[in-house]
Amino acid sequence: MAIQTSYYRNENSSIPLRVARGHFATNHSHINCYVDMTMTKHRLSEARTAAIELAASFKTSTVVDSILCLDGTEVIGACMASELTKAGIRSINAHQTIYVVTPEHTVGSQLIFRENMSPMIAGKHVLILAASVTTGYTVQEAVNVIRYYLGTPVGICSIFTCVDECAGFPVTTIFRSDEIYGYSSTPANECPLCKSGVRLDAMVNSYGISSF
Repeated sequence: MAIQTSYYRNENSSIPLRVARGHFATNHSHINCYVDMTMTKHRLSEARTAAIELAASFKTSTVVDSILCLDGTEVIGACMASELTKAGIRSINAHQTIYVVTPEHTVGSQLIFRENMSPMIAGKHVLILAASVTTGYTVQEAVNVIRYYLGTPVGICSIFTCVDECAGFPVTTIFRSDEIYGYSSTPANECPLCKSGVRLDAMVNSYGISSF
């Protein structure tokens, strides 16, 4: 089955948002619009633009020692680290080293850091970067793992979000779900499409889309 993709832009960003409409299952919910972040995460020009837009919210106000990358956002994270450490009259991270780290997922989806990685979290001010925040479950886990490894979470940012706040932090983002007409994310047992007998089109996660 070919799933058609539409392109959205908002007035605050030059990055296109690629959206496919249908009936999709994620790990934690059912959605009627799948936001494809592939190009934004892996094309350097888009990743750099996203990084500049997100870093602007933290550059003059937040000490950042490490960026914890979720959903395969390491390229964006590296670009953010570069942007945050640029010299600037009000850049509080200028010329400092910022670690760009990714947690390991166990079989039970628990996030962990090995002994060689945990020093990049312990005692550090850690900014969480996600591709999207829908239910907030994974980001909440990221906050928990930072604290478990004795780090201090200082903020949450994403390319796309369905929520304004998660784990007590505002979610800094480029796109919000209310910018996509009719966007819906619900628990699987409350999905209106399932209740109407509409079959799933695909399974989706941070790696991409798998049609049935």
